[in-house]
Amino acid sequence: MAQFEVGKEYKTRSIGDYNCIFTILITGRTAKTVSYNYLGRSRRSMVHVDQDGEWIQPDRYSMAPTFRASRTA
Repeated sequence: MAQFEVGKEYKTRSIGDYNCIFTILITGRTAKTVSYNYLGRSRRSMVHVDQDGEWIQPDRYSMAPTFRASRTA
């Protein structure tokens, strides 16, 4: 199972624009949360787990990006 690791970058594409790529840098980790830099800000999110591994969603709106631990930069 893929897990977020401190010091690694992860990326995902925008739902509305294939050429728009979002990137985060993991700066800290606990069992249930990750801290990261996203769009110039330090943030923290709860880690969710499914059959493909861990994932986080920094924002809560219909087209918000989802970062998966299996998608390293």
